[in-house]
Amino acid sequence: MTTPAPAQVLDDSTRAPTPWMTVILLGSLIGFAALSIDMYLPALPQIGQDFGAPTGAAQATLSSFFLGIALGQFFYGPASDRWGRRGPLFAGVILYALASVGCALAPSLPLLVVARFLQALGGCAGQVIARAVVRDKFGHRQSARILSQLMLVMGLAPILAPLAGGALLSVGSWRAIFWVMAAFGVVIGVWMFFALAETRSAETAAKSRAEHPLTSYLSLLKNRALIGYTLAGAFNGGALFAYIAASPGLLITTYHIPTELFGVVFGVNAIGLIGLSQVNAHLLHRHSPEFILARSRAASILFAGVLALDAYTGFGGMWGVLIPLFAVVSSFGLVGANTQAAGMSIDPHRAGSISALMGGASFGAGALISGLTAVFADGTPRPMAAVILGSILASSAALYGLAQPAARRV
Repeated sequence: MTTPAPAQVLDDSTRAPTPWMTVILLGSLIGFAALSIDMYLPALPQIGQDFGAPTGAAQATLSSFFLGIALGQFFYGPASDRWGRRGPLFAGVILYALASVGCALAPSLPLLVVARFLQALGGCAGQVIARAVVRDKFGHRQSARILSQLMLVMGLAPILAPLAGGALLSVGSWRAIFWVMAAFGVVIGVWMFFALAETRSAETAAKSRAEHPLTSYLSLLKNRALIGYTLAGAFNGGALFAYIAASPGLLITTYHIPTELFGVVFGVNAIGLIGLSQVNAHLLHRHSPEFILARSRAASILFAGVLALDAYTGFGGMWGVLIPLFAVVSSFGLVGANTQAAGMSIDPHRAGSISALMGGASFGAGALISGLTAVFADGTPRPMAAVILGSILASSAALYGLAQPAARRV
């Protein structure tokens, strides 16, 4: 059994130097999901062809991954509060590496869907536990800064992964992509085993052992503000996943962008998201996450409205869609880290369970919303634009109606 670590929360009033090695490791752990999604996106048409299925059917491998990420987080959150951060995290990384090998060897599309689900069950350990480690080590405002800086590391995945996936497809098959994912899992697993110390506090351990995980979740679900931040983050993530799910068909099939250049367009949007995340980190020197949230969501609504208008009217053609889409995706950099930090600050001693609740809701919404985007796909940008706008409006309703960050800013 892991010995609880002493509490080591930093004072939010300080401007301590960023522990970059820790940030890179935690960003890599959180980045399992982004890598596993973005690297294989250029291969979706080829996967469908190899198994004699349309690209829409191949997208089931994406939806099953979202579902696995959503469900797995509800286990890892309470497990990391009760048994420590290291053990569940290491177990998840091992499962991820083994399932990646299963994906590479899958003889049929249904088995690939199952292997992707198992891959997600392993990869989601990093999603939950890395965020809990941040909350263990840092205070409220500082944790939001670190989460924003994690985007700098995590953001490399949507920039480099599609390019790497396209390069691998140019010299081999889609199976090579999953062999690379397996190797990545092994490397990160060895690194975290030797470099990541236990961070769970004695208070968190005692509280977790005194209550059943279901009791913990039920208690959290009674908190109106937490539900507001959770739903705001979930629908925000859903809008992002709608874009991710629709982008291969939209860019490659509709706009005839070559497969090898798909990663360039995808990466430009990722750069915008990273850039706003770093702006957010600097704003947090002067403002709380709640203060920024209270003002930034309106920008996403405006940009999504322009995207929907252009998509339905055809104004501006391809650029009339891609430019406001860039603005929408970039604006998420002022939302994601702040909803997480604001929500996890509500009960720091249940950081693992809150991280699981927020992450599970986000990927659950992602699975549903990306599925809807695929179902209504018609070869135009209209379904994607409509789903993104609807998701952002739902996120805003939860934020302003339930969480009410303007009333909580400091």
